[in-house]
Amino acid sequence: MPMIIALMVLLLVSPALADPLAWKGEWPRTDFTRYSIDYKEIRSGGPPKDGIPAIDRPHFVNVSAVRGLPGTEPVIGLKLNGDARAYPLRILMWHEIVNDTVGTTPVAVTFCPLCNSGIVFDRRLEGRELDFGTTGKLRHSDLVMYDRQTESWWQQFVGEGIVGKMTGKKLKILPARLESFDQFRKRHPFGKVLVPENPRARDYGRNAYAGYDTLDRPWLYDGEMPDGIEPLARVVAVGDRAWSLALIREKGQLTDGDFRLRWNPGQNSALDSKTIAEGRDVGSVVVEMRRAEGWQDVPYHVAFAFAFHAFHPDAKITTR
Repeated sequence: MPMIIALMVLLLVSPALADPLAWKGEWPRTDFTRYSIDYKEIRSGGPPKDGIPAIDRPHFVNVSAVRGLPGTEPVIGLKLNGDARAYPLRILMWHEIVNDTVGTTPVAVTFCPLCNSGIVFDRRLEGRELDFGTTGKLRHSDLVMYDRQTESWWQQFVGEGIVGKMTGKKLKILPARLESFDQFRKRHPFGKVLVPENPRARDYGRNAYAGYDTLDRPWLYDGEMPDGIEPLARVVAVGDRAWSLALIREKGQLTDGDFRLRWNPGQNSALDSKTIAEGRDVGSVVVEMRRAEGWQDVPYHVAFAFAFHAFHPDAKITTR
């Protein structure tokens, strides 16, 4: 679908009223009397509940057996207790959530295309194991997830419950890297890679949001824009701190206090060309923190500046 047609479709389906009473039919188990946000900020992204289907039984192959995944395509690389797995954005683009168990740790690997945010969460919370699906709703253009145990709604960008029984609860974010498949393969030659259960079910490898990351304004967002940086410029976010990807790319390596951020070329933008493998090279960033035992990976994600500003309005984005 050409970009302009896709945009028109999204704009046509988006103005659904934020009315919890109207949502009750689809969400009978959700406690809408408990919430931490303004319901006016919730809007439809188009698909209904689970219209973008999460992956609950992920299939993997060994790195050496992967076929048809170009080395420059982006993956979320995760290693826990010796278990290394890669989740290609060509798959997450169409599913947004993978419920998995890595090295005995239950995880939710998530990706919101409209914010470019790929975040991995520990699915354990207060002695219970959750699994997640998509609500079909957005807030500040970011994915609103739900847990199937309580049908509470969660904000993907910050991993926080915003509606229902889990309001105010926070999921633990795990260290993972947004990197090229080649970079993952070099780090973990015996790792595993997520593959589609049915390769023909979706047009895997195609970017459904062609040209999105070069627009002047994001879709389905009417909030305040950040100062001193383009809304769809990439930033590297660690909690409520962020650095411009362009700055890290220019310097190659940036040390800021206890953080070290390193940029390397060779990763396609997933949100540029119609085919992900043809997307421009935006490179990869490794974020580490200085600890007593040396530099160690910390949780981070590469997001668009407007989204970081929406969820951290008082935070400064370091651009120089």
